[in-house]
Amino acid sequence: MWALEWERKILVVDAGLMFPQEDMPGVDLVLPDISYLLQKDREVLGIFLTHGHEDHIGGLPFALKKLNVPVFGTRLTLGLVKPKLREHRILRESDLREVRVGDSVQLGPFKLETVAVCHSIPDAVALAIDTPVGRVVYTSDFKLDASPPDGLPTDMERFRRLGDEGVLILLSDSRNAEREGRSGLERDLHEAFERIFTEAPGRIVVANFASNIHRMQHLVRMAAQHGRRVAVVGRSLQQNFRTARELGFLEVPEGVVVPLGDVDGIPPSKLLLLTAGSQGEPMSALTRFAAQRHQFLNVHKDDWVVISARPIPGNERMVHQTVNNLYRHGARVFYSEVGNVHVTGHAQRAELREMLEAVRPRFFIPVHGEYRQLLLHSELARETGLDGSRIAVVEDGESVDLGAESMKRGDKIATGLVYVDGLGVGDVEQVVLRDRRHLAEDGILVVTLTLDRDTGTVRAGPELVSRGVIEPELSGKLMADARKAGLDGIRRFADSNPDRSLLQEAIHDAVSKTVYKRTQRRPMVIPVITEI
Repeated sequence: MWALEWERKILVVDAGLMFPQEDMPGVDLVLPDISYLLQKDREVLGIFLTHGHEDHIGGLPFALKKLNVPVFGTRLTLGLVKPKLREHRILRESDLREVRVGDSVQLGPFKLETVAVCHSIPDAVALAIDTPVGRVVYTSDFKLDASPPDGLPTDMERFRRLGDEGVLILLSDSRNAEREGRSGLERDLHEAFERIFTEAPGRIVVANFASNIHRMQHLVRMAAQHGRRVAVVGRSLQQNFRTARELGFLEVPEGVVVPLGDVDGIPPSKLLLLTAGSQGEPMSALTRFAAQRHQFLNVHKDDWVVISARPIPGNERMVHQTVNNLYRHGARVFYSEVGNVHVTGHAQRAELREMLEAVRPRFFIPVHGEYRQLLLHSELARETGLDGSRIAVVEDGESVDLGAESMKRGDKIATGLVYVDGLGVGDVEQVVLRDRRHLAEDGILVVTLTLDRDTGTVRAGPELVSRGVIEPELSGKLMADARKAGLDGIRRFADSNPDRSLLQEAIHDAVSKTVYKRTQRRPMVIPVITEI
């Protein structure tokens, strides 16, 4: 999510989410913090969505609950948004406004034009935004594929004309700024998929992103050509498949798709299963399929499984665990390291250079990528002739002030991440995550003690209960030492009848010190004092 602001009137572009990283135990989703947009002296004019991927639309339902403003997007993008809003029970009151490629929309001081870009999902657009100080061009996610499955390549002719007319600043996709050359074409996969469909002795199972409509179209066509029926596994994939088909972005021959409940009656050599879970998500259809824990379908010997996606950084371990489970149960697996079964939807260095040279902006900000990718993209911009003073590498919460002839760093704004845990949105703070990480790494030790309310003397305990620290049967000496340390810690208060919090602190410090001295571990120590 990013925003343009002029005289406290704000245009918001995209409203995505990200999935939790390994250091976020218990978190389901991560959202952008929109507190800046909710300030009373600012007016949000609308939210413009560039395409239907989760990292661009997934946070929208949560944002609209606090910020009910018009939402603009292309037909497929809004089609993918509607089930999310319906699930959150806010579809009826949401103001969704459909735009087409090439349309212009005036929102206060901003005039937006949509420009066709090719990505791994149809109906994706870039934005050319006229502002009072000049034109802002935002590529969103894009690649340069001259013959994409939907026949709508990135409109480089329009980008060149925009460059001729003059562009104040370009914001461009940096996801593949580390990778030389070009991203490859979707049709480059045909040979590998043709071999798989021709030679597979049994079921073919293909996992890819639930929103990669282009890949689904390719696979459905091949299934029809090779006489295979198609079953779709996974809630998100089924929803996107249905939406894309209803809106005409996915052509499916009659009779090719079969309900999941009917697959047992189809010979394995005549079946293609499309599934989500290409990133090894613990509860995804593919992960449960690989571990033989799925409600309906589990991996069989002689299945050929294709993971048609590259692991997002941080997900490699989970993906490899899924691959191991598939191999363990007799499947043959094709993935990013084995077989040419994926092409990226993001431009690589040669394409990024071509975009920079077409638009020829006065200023440049690389977006969409980790910091190293933003930095490498900025270096690429220098190679095309942009002076370093005209390039800004910015991170979340940093603002940039633009003038017709100037760009400078603005104020830092309050921002961050909002965590979704179950039904709770924003109630998991950093301190909670820190405690969860502490528990996961070092375990917990509960010290219970009973005191006489009148005299302050110990009536029972201390008793120690440990989880995740060390096996109790193996730690008799340690537990005895910890009990003694706890008693020694409170003896100095024997005559003063102190406040309970002081006793808890003394027990905590004494037990923690003893356990660390013996084990070099720091479990979470929780003293519990009962008075009778």
